[in-house]
Amino acid sequence: MNKNLRTPVIAGNWKMNKNRAEAKALLEELCPLVKGADCGVVVCVPFTDLETALAATAGTNVKVGAQNCHFEKSGAFTGEIAADMLAEMGVEYVVLGHSERRQYFAETDETVNLRTKAALAAGLKPIVCVGELLAQREQGITAEVVALQTKIALQGIDADGLRSIIIAYEPVWAIGTGKTATAEQAGEVCAVIRATVAGLYGEEAASHLVVQYGGSMNAGNAAELLAQPDVDGGLIGGASLKADAFSQIVEAASK
Repeated sequence: MNKNLRTPVIAGNWKMNKNRAEAKALLEELCPLVKGADCGVVVCVPFTDLETALAATAGTNVKVGAQNCHFEKSGAFTGEIAADMLAEMGVEYVVLGHSERRQYFAETDETVNLRTKAALAAGLKPIVCVGELLAQREQGITAEVVALQTKIALQGIDADGLRSIIIAYEPVWAIGTGKTATAEQAGEVCAVIRATVAGLYGEEAASHLVVQYGGSMNAGNAAELLAQPDVDGGLIGGASLKADAFSQIVEAASK
C-alpha cells in the first residue's frame, strides 16, 4: 500500500450467502469492530440483502455494494437489475466482471465495459475484476491477459470516470480454492494493472488508482499482501462472512 497516494479499500463479496436476518446480525457485529478503520470498508451483498444492509450500516463508516448490474437503464431483461435502481436505493459500489460471472453467466470483457459505463453514469463506484486462468499463468501470459482485460474494461471511459473505479486483481485459480498468489505474484500483477492504466491515462492518474487483490485474502495473509506497494486493499470472499475475520483484514489495511 501507498497511503500517501491512495486510501486502501477492503470490500467483502458475500456472493450468494446470508438471508436478511443473517445479514443484519453479521453487520451489527461487524460495524463496531471496524468503526475506527483507516481504510474504506465495503460490503457487497446479495440483491435481497441490500435494503437490510443499508439500514444496518446507516451512520457508520461501512459502505454497501451490489454484486452486479445490467448495462441498460430498463427494459425486457428478466432477472436483471439496473445501475440506476441500485443508486436510487443508496448503494455506492458494485462488483463487475467477477470471474464467477464470466464463468457461469457468460460475462465478457465487452459486457464488463458496458456495465462499468452504466455504473459510472448512475453515480456508482465500480469494482472491476480482472484475472487469469491457471492455464494462462502456466503459459506465461498473465501480464498480457490482465492488461487486455483492463484495457477493454476501461474503453471509452475518461479520466474523470477512472477516479471512481477500483480494479480488483483476482487470479481465477485462487478464488475459493484456498490457494493464494504469493505476495510477490500479487504485487507484480497489480503493478501490471497500474502500468497499463498509466499507459492509457498517464502516471498521475494511475498513481491514484486503487488496485485490490482478491484471491483468498484472509486474516493470516492480509498483512503480507498489503505490504506490496501496488496492492491497495482486497476483495474478500469467504473471510467476509465472519465479522472477526473480516475486521482483522480491515485492521491490517489500517496500519
